[in-house]
This record gives sequence, structure tokens and C-alpha cells, in this order.
Amino acid sequence: MDSKSINLSSLLKEKGCKLTPQRQVILDIIINCNEKHLSVEEIYDMVKKNNPDIGLATVYRTMLLFNKIGIVHKLDLDDGLGRYELNRHTSTHRHHHLICTSCNAVIEVEQDLLESLEQQILLEHGFIVKDHRVKFYGICSKCAGSLE
Repeated sequence: MDSKSINLSSLLKEKGCKLTPQRQVILDIIINCNEKHLSVEEIYDMVKKNNPDIGLATVYRTMLLFNKIGIVHKLDLDDGLGRYELNRHTSTHRHHHLICTSCNAVIEVEQDLLESLEQQILLEHGFIVKDHRVKFYGICSKCAGSLE
């Protein structure tokens, strides 16, 4: 078990949840695939390879729990599936996503591109922005290269 897994298992315990063997397997997959934005079905397919006794309902319930306590974030990438990514940030702001409309690749943009806009909103409206979600749609460099 790596340090990320240990920290997340501590978070589970903090929230009054047990780290069952099924949750550990699902947690390990999320940690090992942290660059991907997996759906519950994709996680389930990965879990089934080594743990055929875990059911799809268990994966669904576990992902709902992980989302509720902040281990993962649920994303809507406009593909009809709920997708999840590991919560790597302690801040409430999330990063942005670039979505290729050609190959459906999802690229993460880590820097907060809207800080100055949030400051302007605060100054002009007295409104404190707590979170935002931004998705940019276009063509990734790999697909753009194949169009030439």
C-alpha cells in the first residue's frame, strides 16, 4: 500500500467508514489510473479481472461514497457517463479539462485560469466564488497533426 492509499484510507476512517477489501481494490485502481477519467463500468471491468466476486452495484456504491467524502470528483464530460478522477487537491477549486472532439481525449489543465475573473466578480458584485467547472472543446495536438 503506497502513501496515497494510506492517506485515503485514513480519510475513510475519519469519516466513519471502513476500508473493506472491496473498497481497497477499487481505491487501488483509482490511484493507479489517476491520469484517466474512468466510468464506474470501466472501474468494474478492471476490478473483475482479479476480483470476480465484486459486483457492479458494489462499485457504484463505493464510487458514490468516495465522491461524497471527497476521495474522488465526479465529472460530466458530455459523453453520457459519469466519470471520476482522484481528488489530488486540498483546495475546493478544480482544474480545467480540454476535450478533443475528434478522439475524445481529455487533457487536464492544472493552473486556475479564472483567478482574475473571480477577483473581478468579488470586487464588482461582492460574490465569493467557491468553485467552478470549465471544459474547453476542440482538437488535440495529435488529431490536429493528422489533419495536415
